[in-house]
Amino acid sequence: MSTIWQDEVAAETRAGGRISDRFIVDKVRAAVLTQRLPPGTRLPEVALGEIFGVSRSVVRKALTRLAADHVVSQQPNQVARVRAPSIEETRETFAARRLVEGEVAALLAGRLDAELLGEIAARVDREAEAHARGDEAARIEHSLAIHHLLAEHSPNRVLGAMLTDLILRTSIVIALYKRAGLASCYLAEDHPALLAHLRSGDGEAARRCIHEHLQALEGLLDLSTRETRIDLMAILGQREGAIP
Repeated sequence: MSTIWQDEVAAETRAGGRISDRFIVDKVRAAVLTQRLPPGTRLPEVALGEIFGVSRSVVRKALTRLAADHVVSQQPNQVARVRAPSIEETRETFAARRLVEGEVAALLAGRLDAELLGEIAARVDREAEAHARGDEAARIEHSLAIHHLLAEHSPNRVLGAMLTDLILRTSIVIALYKRAGLASCYLAEDHPALLAHLRSGDGEAARRCIHEHLQALEGLLDLSTRETRIDLMAILGQREGAIP
């Protein structure tokens, strides 16, 4: 397990920085996006307060923000948990993302400048490199960055905002339903093909590429829940010298 998060929190604390609810939101969201905090993970206020060195009031604000963003579920008198979407919601999420991201990709084809295309190409290369060295967390990070770049530069800002939300929701359901024993959801040809269509300006090919990519990802899911024990301190903790 990477110690990057622990190092970041420890560095900010040593520098006298104040840990805000936004800082906690960003860290938990990043953990969910990179599938280091699987769906169903309990997020006790006391544990989070100890990890980040903040009061429970700050933790509560962070959890409220995360609940509003559909990252965690909160019920009265119950410990918050990372959301665990149902099988039906999982299918609906993929269907919605195919429609939205397919349209965004079609709109962007032929409209991206050389700098942005270069940034996407760099992410495609880094994703392949991370997969080759077995760094799944980095591979997921670069894969997500590709899709977030599409969302951020969507000509239709409403669709872009919808896509940003759907990227997060999709990451959650992949973490929940990925087949047991499957080391990676890497689809080697998909992102290079998408990049080629964005460069050529073939909007329908870009749309089709997105549809096929998401269909293939959905096909890697087994749609059955699994219980997982999670060590929050190991993932989010700020203790110096913590064992990963």
